[in-house]
Amino acid sequence: MRILLAEDQAMVRGALASLLRLSSSHELVEAADGDSALKLLKTEHFDVLLTDIEMPGRSGLELAAWLQQQQSKIKVIVITTFGRSGYVRRALDCGVSGFLLKDAPVDDLLAAIDKVLAGKRVIDSELALLALGEQDPLSDKERRALRLAGEGKSTAEIATLLFIAEGTVRNYLSEAMAKLNAVNRVEAARIAQQKGWL
Repeated sequence: MRILLAEDQAMVRGALASLLRLSSSHELVEAADGDSALKLLKTEHFDVLLTDIEMPGRSGLELAAWLQQQQSKIKVIVITTFGRSGYVRRALDCGVSGFLLKDAPVDDLLAAIDKVLAGKRVIDSELALLALGEQDPLSDKERRALRLAGEGKSTAEIATLLFIAEGTVRNYLSEAMAKLNAVNRVEAARIAQQKGWL
């Protein structure tokens, strides 16, 4: 079995990789960010994607959504430090098979991999309860524009990166601000980030 581990924090990735190599006989490949992971997913065969959520380039949830669109049989397990309701709900919507916090024992992760490969879904019980929380009001287009705005990008830069008109960017950001009752794009990005919607 081949596992792709996508994690941008080198120390965390190295520790997880070492634990997995010591504790199982599965072949492990590492990716340092979402874009690198996507390239590997497009060119190599994997059985499981173990991914963080927040990474440079594509997020773990964007990778899961891409796999879902491709109707891939690769199982996705999210491992994160953030147990936000928005993340859990979006992960479930993207067909993620497992959702664990990074402070879980390695035995829990190994058991989760086995269960997921057997066709089961493994979600930490507290996180599952969180998923019943608030609904994410943002559309994917609003989310992408807001994420870039939160990184300090200008309207023109966002338009270039998303291949859309500046007016369209302003519309997306205005909609997001209205939905989140924010006075500006920075506050909207902060609110969405706290809720796990970005």
